Amino acid sequence: MQNSIRPTTLQKTWKRPFAGDMDKTSTRSARIKAITASLLAGAAIMAAKFFAYNITGSSAVLSDALESIINVVASAFALLSIIISARPPDRTHPYGHGKIEYFSAGFEGALIMLAAIGIFKVGISHLLNPVELPAIDLGLLVLAAAGMANLILGASLLKAGRKTNSLAIIADGRHVLTDVYSTAGVIVGLVVVRLTGMLWLDGAVACLMGTYISIAGASLVKKSFSALMDASDERLLERISEILKEHRKDLWIGIHQLRAWRAGEIIHIDLHLILPRNMTLDAAHAEAKELEALLVERFEGRASVLIHTDPCVDPDCPVCRQYSCAIRAKEFRAETLWHKETLVLKGGTGESRQPP
Repeated sequence: MQNSIRPTTLQKTWKRPFAGDMDKTSTRSARIKAITASLLAGAAIMAAKFFAYNITGSSAVLSDALESIINVVASAFALLSIIISARPPDRTHPYGHGKIEYFSAGFEGALIMLAAIGIFKVGISHLLNPVELPAIDLGLLVLAAAGMANLILGASLLKAGRKTNSLAIIADGRHVLTDVYSTAGVIVGLVVVRLTGMLWLDGAVACLMGTYISIAGASLVKKSFSALMDASDERLLERISEILKEHRKDLWIGIHQLRAWRAGEIIHIDLHLILPRNMTLDAAHAEAKELEALLVERFEGRASVLIHTDPCVDPDCPVCRQYSCAIRAKEFRAETLWHKETLVLKGGTGESRQPP
């Protein structure tokens, strides 16, 4: 009798990708597209402004054109930072590469302030020694077209930056809008020069624009420095507090020392969770994992959460909602409200857990 051998069927197991991973890929793609568009459009607008300067010789137009150089350089740096920030954590960067975007924003602010120095130099020169401005009408038309293009670009970048939570793109968008305001100021100044013949106003307008953009640059540097120093993000803490309040469980006696900061697209959260001290280690771990999963889900997979579990102490009893607890030492008195001001405190909810 001939033995029959049934061929083995090899089945490839397909694992459905996590929705958060797909969202991350989509977000990174949107960021790269937005900043690439900014780079290409910025280069075209810069060329138009230098053409306007070439035909007019205006120091005010030059101030606007110099700022456009910064736009292009900053967009290139922002594109590089977004590509680097998309890299996953590794041995040398266990928290990822997201903070490169803050360097990008600070770099852009520093470049703006550097451009302001050049603008002041030319502006003061033309203020003290006015020069004729030929082809001023054509120059005004070119500047108006460039300003309109920048307005559309800046608004689009702000929308993309907020949608993808990218400080680099938001910074680039604000810089582009700053360029719009400075272009509008230059146009107004040149119109006045055109109507009155007061050529010294060209240099005065350039100096005013230099002052304006230097303030904008300093603001970007300050914001970047705050982010690099992990300054408190009040709006982020408020959102996390609302999530915790909405999903509060009786087993979660209290939460304290809540901290959160952004690094690129990743939100880092850590907190202390107070649980009944008679819980098993497995049960406490399960509660911590449930809370971690909740926060990750609410931030669409872009959260890294660290939870430290604390055992309750007797002074926690007056605020503990475990009414039938076998180890209760004091009667329940009042529920502690969860909000940003209490959750960030170092301590807890009980009488012995007071802020430092």
